[in-house]
Amino acid sequence: MTEAGPRVVPAGFVRAHAQVRRPSLVPEVRLHVADDVVALWEAMEVAAGGAGEAPPFWAAAWPGGQALARAVLDGAVPVGGRRVLDLGSGSGLVAVAAVLAGARHVLASDVDPFSRTAVGVNAGLNGVAGISVTGDVLDREPPAVDVVLAGDVCYDREMTERVLPFLDRARARGCEVLVGDPGRPYLPHERLEPVLALDVPETEGPGLRRTTVWRLP
Repeated sequence: MTEAGPRVVPAGFVRAHAQVRRPSLVPEVRLHVADDVVALWEAMEVAAGGAGEAPPFWAAAWPGGQALARAVLDGAVPVGGRRVLDLGSGSGLVAVAAVLAGARHVLASDVDPFSRTAVGVNAGLNGVAGISVTGDVLDREPPAVDVVLAGDVCYDREMTERVLPFLDRARARGCEVLVGDPGRPYLPHERLEPVLALDVPETEGPGLRRTTVWRLP
């Protein structure tokens, strides 16, 4: 009996259940996002044959990712001609921005099969090539890249405890490591150096969130 491979979500699901929008801070990029998160989550559960799917984190342009994408496009984080890992890629916003900014190749990593499909769909929507997609890399040695871009990855304690050792390993191998975060308490700010700070519109409701791009020294 052979072991089943990674689950593949049809691209048509993303196109049918998410709407095309431009993130407020990164209008150069178009993304499939959810106007109705609850309806999307229900559709994901139906597609999966029942409850148990993770929330549709892939269907929003989170502030850390927007700040990283803006920094990449504006040259504050140079990626031209470099190999990039977009860790916790979600919608693929940072991956797309990296290609638009001249990255030689981008590897987009996310544990969620819906995200992995959305990255490909959003890359096509923006007419970019050069993005490969993979699953969870946190328990492996870092891939052969020059830059690691990690947006909104320290959203809870458990995830932070998995992410930080991976980022440390990547930095020890000579990678430049950048993290985009809107002030979550789990991020070890004392270990990081700020690159820039931006006010990013909230993903839900009015208001702005001060979001910082940090470098792991």
